[in-house]
Amino acid sequence: MDAYYKPSNLERIPELIGLVPQAAGSFLKFEHDVYRASDAVPLKTKELIAVAVAHVTGCPYCIDNHVQKYRSLGGTREEIVEAVLVAASTRAGAVLSHATHALIAFERSDETPENATSSAKDEASAAQSSGPECLC
Repeated sequence: MDAYYKPSNLERIPELIGLVPQAAGSFLKFEHDVYRASDAVPLKTKELIAVAVAHVTGCPYCIDNHVQKYRSLGGTREEIVEAVLVAASTRAGAVLSHATHALIAFERSDETPENATSSAKDEASAAQSSGPECLC
């Protein structure tokens, strides 16, 4: 099987742009503005942020692209690895803090008391089954 992430895949970006030119144009302008229209955060720092985010999103194209840009701006390997570890730690922390939702969901199943009327139990069951579905 061929590799999923071949650099040659990026040669098809113009094709994607041609399929949705207005949306693609909006995205490209947005990307340009983020990196070039404001200098409150220096470009080198923006590229280091992009390297870290690319690792969280798992995009090898972005990792390669932003590492090369960061390196050309004087970035070091040590800074990249430290930024990636900060991103990993932050992502792990978010997973942990979101686990509070799991506890709440688990406890929510205990909200219908055993001595509740049959209609109250039916209403609670209907509310749980008609709630939002997970899309993952």
